[in-house]
Amino acid sequence: MKLKLLLYLIILTFLSSCNGQNNSKVNSKKENTSIIDITKVETVKELGENIMLVYQDKKNNHWFGSSEDGIYKYDGKKILHITTKNGLPNNGIGEIKEDHLGNIYFNTSSGIIKSDGENFHLLKVDDLKSNWKLEPNDLWFKDGWDSGYVYRYDGSYLYKLKLPKTKLGEDHILNNPNYPNPYTVYSIYKDSKGNVWFGTGALGAFRYNGKSFDWILEKDVVEIFNEPTEVSNGVRSIVEDENGDFWFNTEYRYSVYDSATLKSNKFYTRHESIGGLDGKNESDLNEYLSTVRDENNNLWFVTYRNGVWKYDGTKITHYAVQDNSKDITLFSIYKDNNGDLWLGTHKNGAYKFNGITFEKFVK
Repeated sequence: MKLKLLLYLIILTFLSSCNGQNNSKVNSKKENTSIIDITKVETVKELGENIMLVYQDKKNNHWFGSSEDGIYKYDGKKILHITTKNGLPNNGIGEIKEDHLGNIYFNTSSGIIKSDGENFHLLKVDDLKSNWKLEPNDLWFKDGWDSGYVYRYDGSYLYKLKLPKTKLGEDHILNNPNYPNPYTVYSIYKDSKGNVWFGTGALGAFRYNGKSFDWILEKDVVEIFNEPTEVSNGVRSIVEDENGDFWFNTEYRYSVYDSATLKSNKFYTRHESIGGLDGKNESDLNEYLSTVRDENNNLWFVTYRNGVWKYDGTKITHYAVQDNSKDITLFSIYKDNNGDLWLGTHKNGAYKFNGITFEKFVK
């Protein structure tokens, strides 16, 4: 992929930053005061064009996150639009997640917001206990671009955690001081065993099991290496298939990894799968931005400008995503509570799969 497109993808990738948060424990008094009055939030007729994230909560509300236009909430009847005008600290939304109690979290460019659907609170960082730990109900969040940190929230405190150093990472920084931090986290994924995976900008991916950090280095998840000056797309998506194998969206590679522990210094093996999405190993379709597993265990892959591809374990099916007969730029794919598939786009709103094709969502 050409440098210009790589740089464009890097810029468009939203990695939320919590630099504006205070390094102190959550002030319970302040947390009881919502920063947003939901009763005064504007109702709009339709979603904005910049909808990069889709999420449906346990109450079946759909939430849409924009990298520049804030949050949209759709309850099946009306759409609410929440922005900085209503108290949101920043209109850039990088992640939307939900805890086991039904609270929703929005990772913004100016901090992480916790909401019960009506009240919104800005979480504060507790640096006094910032050690790595893994609990079943933890939520994990990305930090900002060029950071090298992640956040763990245990329901009471938000901890800022620095990624573990590796020789490869330190050598990378030493030899390329002007290059973005290779430890920057692009993706986070919790697997079926409760382990948490992190995809990085230039070091591959690693698994945290509560005790150790197990790395799959970039040389084993990338087919073609970029020189440091060319910038890397990094590991932007991680998904586990029905067999317990892991799929990574790295450059020029369509790979499946098993989770078996081998009698070697590696905890994984690499297997050839179906090659490029179009069956051509040397095409630009060897990489994708986002992946999801549907109700029938099919894997769906979102590419930047080449639509969506479904893999049923045997064959690949291509779905073009277009507006006025022109391919649009995509960002993410999401499966909601009903098993419906949604797409987040850069400038074309949200799309929903109707069983035949992806069509633009209109209320």
